[in-house]
Amino acid sequence: MKTRAVILAGGEGSRLGTLTAKRTKPAVPFAGKYRIIDFTLSNCVNSGIFDVMIMAQYRPHSLIEHLGAGGPWDLNRDFTGGIRIFTPYKARGNSDWYLGTADAVQQNFRFIKHANPDHILILSGDHIYEMNYDPMIEFHRAHHADVTVAAIRVPMAEASRFGILGIDENSQITSFVEKPANPPSDLANMGVYLFNLDVLDQALWDDHLREGSAHDFGKDILPRMVRDGRRMFAYPYDGYWVDVGTVGSYWQAHMDLLQEPPPIDLNNRSWIIHTRTEERPPVWIGSGAIVLDSLITDGCVILPGARVERSVLSPGVRIEAGAVVRESVVLTDTNIAQGAVLERVIVDKRVRIGANAHLGGIAPGQEPVIAMIGKNSQISPGMIVEPGALIGTDVIPEDFPSNLIRGDDYIQTKRAPYEI
Repeated sequence: MKTRAVILAGGEGSRLGTLTAKRTKPAVPFAGKYRIIDFTLSNCVNSGIFDVMIMAQYRPHSLIEHLGAGGPWDLNRDFTGGIRIFTPYKARGNSDWYLGTADAVQQNFRFIKHANPDHILILSGDHIYEMNYDPMIEFHRAHHADVTVAAIRVPMAEASRFGILGIDENSQITSFVEKPANPPSDLANMGVYLFNLDVLDQALWDDHLREGSAHDFGKDILPRMVRDGRRMFAYPYDGYWVDVGTVGSYWQAHMDLLQEPPPIDLNNRSWIIHTRTEERPPVWIGSGAIVLDSLITDGCVILPGARVERSVLSPGVRIEAGAVVRESVVLTDTNIAQGAVLERVIVDKRVRIGANAHLGGIAPGQEPVIAMIGKNSQISPGMIVEPGALIGTDVIPEDFPSNLIRGDDYIQTKRAPYEI
């Protein structure tokens, strides 16, 4: 039996602030050298699924450039599937921007059902986890299911953020409530769905014709299938899984990787996270520099006297003498000048941080508050950016009203922003 994977990768990800100002959420860099979508893609190929379709919509350029023909994931194939990317298009019939996750699949269903795969595995391109999908497929077959939903236990305090499942003693789904104010349980939908082809075809068409539908799997398709009495089962997953959909969850997921041991072992050679790797020289760390509990990617330069603690540095980051980086995520080709201090900051690509600037802060015992600096921006020497402040993309010194940026400030460029 053949399984075709469909990865939903069109999300705008507005809650990720400046990280998604110029890229779709699945294309956001993660863990130094990866993109978020690399984890779902690697799950597919490590599970023996080499037939992958990707539904893209919002600012797909960096995602398409990253994926290319799929070579790094061994998906540059023609006869056995490979990787194919679909974006919205205008045609004589009913086609337009995707209205929801189900609508994205519906608009491309004639491509999805080509060659009649037995199962369609619907996945989200913006989650961090390692999962072998093969046992889930076997579970689905053994239970003669119409659809199987991967499910994970979450803290009750967070359950209202998810679709919540009710199940019987046989793991058959008896209820499905999307983001309830008062969750009836802690069993959450992971956004991993395995459908029989004919079942998905009928469910999508019925939803397409239904007025008032949001055309979303979690809001519409799955709850209605429960009410219609379809054979739906919950597949239990007990590993690490996080939807990095907010600034806080994105930052925390990086801090999780710095634990000992980490919840996801990036050094596990039996479950490689594949990516398109940049050609960069080895890391250079100068005499007297201190690096503690951090992930440092190729091409980074840490000069003598600099200090890096519990942080993640992407390729080409340069940290000059006397600068300090604590509990921060710093993306590609950013330069941090002498004496600058970063504490709990997320810095996008190609940012220039001036000497003796102080960005963010750590308040012991309080919920982390993260400052963000957008792509291509420049922070003046001596500037203070308080925790929680948001600096947009392409901001230059002339755009700042003063040398002190308060925690609730959002600074945007006054010029036409670059589009790269």
